[in-house]
Amino acid sequence: MFLRIFLALFSASFAPNVAWAEGDADWLIDNRAFKAEFKKSQAFPFRYELTNGLVSRSFYLREKIGATVGLESLSNFESIVRAVKPEAVVEVDGVAYQVGGLAGQPDHAFLKEDWLASMSPAEGSLGLVGWKVGLPDERLKWKRVRNASKQSVWPPKGVKVSFEYRLSPRSNAKLDSKFRVFVNYELYDGAPVFCKWITVENLGSNSMVIDRFSSEMLAVVEYDSRVELRDGVSYPPPNSIHVETDFAFGGFNFENANRHVVHWRADPEYRTQVNYLKSAPCLLDISPSIGPNQTVESGDRFQSFKTFELVYDSDDRERRSLSLRKMYRVIAPWITENPLMHHMRDANPVEVRRAIDDAAEVGFEMVILSFGSGFNIENEAPDYLQQWQDLADHAASKQVELGGYSLLSSRRIGNGNDIVPPNGQKLTHGNCPSLTSQWGQEYFQRLRRFYEKTGFLCLEHDGPYPGDVDITERLPLQKGELDSQWVQGQISNEFYKWCRERGIYINAPDYYYLSGTSKCGMGYREVNWSLPRALQLLHARQNIYDGTWYKTPSMGWMFVPLSEYHGGGAAATIEPLKDHLEHYAQMMDSNLGLGVQACYRGPRLFDSLETRDLVKQKVEWFKKYREILESDVVHGRRPDGRNLDWMLHVNPELDNCGMLVVYNPTGKPVSERLKVNVYYTGLRNTASVMGADGKSIQVSVQRDFTIELNVVVPANGMSWYLLK
Repeated sequence: MFLRIFLALFSASFAPNVAWAEGDADWLIDNRAFKAEFKKSQAFPFRYELTNGLVSRSFYLREKIGATVGLESLSNFESIVRAVKPEAVVEVDGVAYQVGGLAGQPDHAFLKEDWLASMSPAEGSLGLVGWKVGLPDERLKWKRVRNASKQSVWPPKGVKVSFEYRLSPRSNAKLDSKFRVFVNYELYDGAPVFCKWITVENLGSNSMVIDRFSSEMLAVVEYDSRVELRDGVSYPPPNSIHVETDFAFGGFNFENANRHVVHWRADPEYRTQVNYLKSAPCLLDISPSIGPNQTVESGDRFQSFKTFELVYDSDDRERRSLSLRKMYRVIAPWITENPLMHHMRDANPVEVRRAIDDAAEVGFEMVILSFGSGFNIENEAPDYLQQWQDLADHAASKQVELGGYSLLSSRRIGNGNDIVPPNGQKLTHGNCPSLTSQWGQEYFQRLRRFYEKTGFLCLEHDGPYPGDVDITERLPLQKGELDSQWVQGQISNEFYKWCRERGIYINAPDYYYLSGTSKCGMGYREVNWSLPRALQLLHARQNIYDGTWYKTPSMGWMFVPLSEYHGGGAAATIEPLKDHLEHYAQMMDSNLGLGVQACYRGPRLFDSLETRDLVKQKVEWFKKYREILESDVVHGRRPDGRNLDWMLHVNPELDNCGMLVVYNPTGKPVSERLKVNVYYTGLRNTASVMGADGKSIQVSVQRDFTIELNVVVPANGMSWYLLK
């Protein structure tokens, strides 16, 4: 109790403004007490809760009635749902059916408890039959073959509830009792994260078509009340909840990748809203923009994609960012795999063998045959496959993994194998092969055969399927335009799941994390790596600082042009490496010091004993402190080229619970006293701080959860300070 009062009084600007729900625990520091459960409410009749002490989704359940009537953050006591909507909507053979829900709410600005008894299901909607409680699904198989966070658990712990809905026998609906819908929820231990999806089962003797569906409809409290808008001014959607799906593609960030399924719409039933045109985007509709138009045979099932909903407990940017990064660690823990990668520019087998040996010597963990290297993953000649199998075996003997590059989108195949978009639409990358074409099917078969034969353990997949719509009929897989995005998205997702099940690490410039990929771009402009070296250095740290608001350090790759890339000549590259050791060290410090792996692209990692020793020393330092360096980060000061920039790694579950990494972009040494927020390290009274010299000092943690620390950073260098 004392700590709770303490937090309230002295939160200042450094501690988040959150009222803790369970004891004095903050789930971002200690989440062990927050166990998910599905239970009957003691406060209200017919009320059940899916809750873990951080968040609660409330259901009104009685005979033939099932409806979400509440969604709350229990940390700040914020109510997120303002009205009752259907649990889902499915369109079967041209007829739309509401699944669950209640109609007749007098006012959609808020929901009063005593209204529920007088509300009733919509005419022709599917009624609740019952429910079953179990454990979360294993969404895909994860073969752990390399370093990943020791705190990662798969499948995530928590609870699953499946509600069954059917048409009433008294209904005059066209498909009376010929199908049923399961509305599935999961809630995870220790995080305010729900998962939701629907399953439609054909109980009839004939096939049926799922034309469209909405797997989630939530009437959410609007973010802002604006009477009117003017041209050029947008209406922000609610910010209390983060939503994304495992049917994501076509973007470096979650908004772009989910734009085709996550829709914030106006709510026509919300007639008392302040906006004069009633156009506030406060109705969350999770549905494909097109299709899926899937035929379900008698006795078969159709399953939607899965939607993940993170309920925020604060407006603080850092806390929201940490919450998002924690969500990824829970629902896609393979993103914590973070191997050191050499992008080999030359696929000559002799040179590749040397690169493998060099990688092993300096501690790199993966060699990827890069784009432009001459490597051809689609070559199925037996001697070619045997050559790479031999090299993969050699790499494994050196504890190095071998991988290769493949281009999919942004290439043209011809002969009717390319996506043909609807009139007026453009393809994302200018060209894209159809995954349902003969070439597309053979392409994925070739990839599978290559990995099964050679034992490669990494795929750099350039231009994954970006969600382009194809009007071409490609039976039996694709009917045409309406099902093209669904079918191709499923093909792409299933391939990445296949890779993950076999321990194949995937770099892909797209947001397929929830389907098995591990790394996407941290966020950079490729041609910036043709700038002079000194400019690249600042861009690198800026990219990391900005990218880690939405990604963990291990989720984003950076770039180090050992040899020329996109031009720039000698001024832009590190080769000859021995002539630019200072810059090479600075680039490694900027990436490894922030827990980020870069694509070190060139023909070699070192060209002299001095270069070798430098790289080896940097790698050894990273591996020594790997656990804390790959943990989450708190943003300190963004690089600007004029002053010190810094970030703080935090992990309250480790003895080394924090590491401050400070960079000096100027040409002279800088000594400065920093005020650092250590709240998310879990430190409360004192901190033991050790610098690179091995000497430790005791520092008091102030009442605003900060420490003051004198840092000394060499010219154009990095200093680090370990917190215990």
